[in-house]
Amino acid sequence: MPTIEVENLSITFPLYHENTRSLRKMTHLFVSGRLKNEGHNKILVQSLRNINFKVNEGDRIGLIGSNGAGKTTLLRTIAGIYEPVVGHIRVVGRMSTLLDPSVGMNYELTGRENIRLKCTINGYKSNKIEEIEENVAEFSELGPYLDLPIKTYSSGMQLRLSFGLTTAISPQILMMDEWFLTGDAAFIIKAGNRIEEMVKTSQILIVSTHSPEVIAKWCNRVLWLDQGFLKMDGTPEAVLPLYLNKPYDEITKLIKN
Repeated sequence: MPTIEVENLSITFPLYHENTRSLRKMTHLFVSGRLKNEGHNKILVQSLRNINFKVNEGDRIGLIGSNGAGKTTLLRTIAGIYEPVVGHIRVVGRMSTLLDPSVGMNYELTGRENIRLKCTINGYKSNKIEEIEENVAEFSELGPYLDLPIKTYSSGMQLRLSFGLTTAISPQILMMDEWFLTGDAAFIIKAGNRIEEMVKTSQILIVSTHSPEVIAKWCNRVLWLDQGFLKMDGTPEAVLPLYLNKPYDEITKLIKN
């Protein structure tokens, strides 16, 4: 059974070249209490502060908060890209992430070779690899570009390949940043339909988003980050009205319109 446990998690980053930072940004960090002076002119930014929560099978989580609240840092830490400074993370289950289209891709290999490589790493047999390869080729609509090195791809092409591959291998845990749902209108519709299919079959979904519509459609739980703290953990009906300062029925009406 897939689970994610986050205990007393804190993440700090050194603030390099702080003298070149904007006064507005430095003032915001100071007022919010996220700057720490470690001495010897070493300044740290507290990106996440004492985060605790558990994700169980069936949870579809919308991760919300203003820019800089720590959403992407939390996703990257759960994914193993960042290491906790304080606390522990325990992940049980097969995970795929849509955080950066370049993650896990070999730019010297073709799109098709990358598909086969990732499938092999995930332990799929040849017949399943062929099925996934066909699925990704159809979804990405890359045509002959699928047999060219990824280093020749545009950012949009990389996005299509990465999204198609990640969502084709049926992970137990899927984590994604909302910016993956940007691009041309046709891709947004296809991506949305694909995620909706995965919500029905995947066991855990975590998506960082600013969109109430995404949360209303896909999520049964919301984590609200504010200045590095977990401010609230609850249902969309409980969290969104406080986050947006609007009644939930008014939020749903705006979504429908």
